[in-house]
Amino acid sequence: MLRNWKPFAFLIALLAILPLSAAGVNDVPKKTTGVDLITVEELKAKFSANEAVVILDVRGSESYANSDSKIKGAIHVNVRKLKFRLGFAPLKDMPKDRELVTYCACPSDEASIRAAQILLENGFKKVRALKGGWREWQKAAGPVEPRPRG
Repeated sequence: MLRNWKPFAFLIALLAILPLSAAGVNDVPKKTTGVDLITVEELKAKFSANEAVVILDVRGSESYANSDSKIKGAIHVNVRKLKFRLGFAPLKDMPKDRELVTYCACPSDEASIRAAQILLENGFKKVRALKGGWREWQKAAGPVEPRPRG
C-alpha cells in the first residue's frame, strides 16, 4: 500500500513537535520564562508621565546597525555581552531597584527575555521585556531618537 512511508512518518513526527495552539508569537507566558512583560501602551504611558525607566536595546548588532533609530533614551547592549557590561557604567552604578525594560526585534522577544533573565539573576528587581519589541514600538509610534553612528 504505502511503499514510500518514510516521508509520511517524518511529516507526522514534525507535526507532533510543533505547538498545537494558535497563540500569537508574542504570547510568551511568564511562568515559562520567569520574566514579566510590559506592553507598548504601558511603556508609552510611562514616557508620557515622565517616569524614570531605563531602556536596554538588545537588538542584534546587524539589526541595530540597519536601523536609523532606537527607543528614546535606550542604551544598546549586545545580549551576549550583557553579563560583562554589568561591571561597567552605566549599568555598574545603577540601583538594583531601578525599573528596567529590555527590547529586541526578535519574532518572540527571545533576546529581550534572555536579557531580562540575566538582569534578574544579577539582582535587578524591576525588569520587564517589551512585548512585541521594536516592531510593535514602531507600529505604535512610540518616542524614538536617532541611534548614534559609529
